[in-house]
Amino acid sequence: MGKHMNGTKIALVWTILRIWLGLQWIEAGYYKISSGFEVSGFLQGAIANARGDHPTVQGWYAGFLEGFALPNIEFFNILIPWGEFLVGLGLILGVATIPALMAGAFMNINFIMAGVGLSSPDSKLFTVAMILLFIGKWRYYYGLDRFVIPYFKKHISTKKKYVAN
Repeated sequence: MGKHMNGTKIALVWTILRIWLGLQWIEAGYYKISSGFEVSGFLQGAIANARGDHPTVQGWYAGFLEGFALPNIEFFNILIPWGEFLVGLGLILGVATIPALMAGAFMNINFIMAGVGLSSPDSKLFTVAMILLFIGKWRYYYGLDRFVIPYFKKHISTKKKYVAN
């Protein structure tokens, strides 16, 4: 079974899944960038959903939103759309794949904790990101990381030898 999961043919499947995920992120980011994204209404709604008999947002997370995110709203208005766009670009190109998957999964978790729910597209994107994170090098076999990672490993190990001597 492991032989079939670790080959160039299955790498094509993982690549298609990675590019699909990247397209979801780049589309969401591009839409937000081009439409003048403003997150304050979403944050206010999430904070409001932490109150009542059946809150959909945990109180500690609402406290984070109220105490940190809202006072820094200008930063989040830039971070969210550009973060989504860059995650998508990294996944489509297969460069910085692991950091892109981790950043995307982190954003998904935050959207889910803000009350969008587990039935939202965010939970599906999170699941795909987790699968791709744990499958190994085949996630970027057909991507730029296949060339970039060995290049950096070679040059970083070479610099360490010179520093050590």
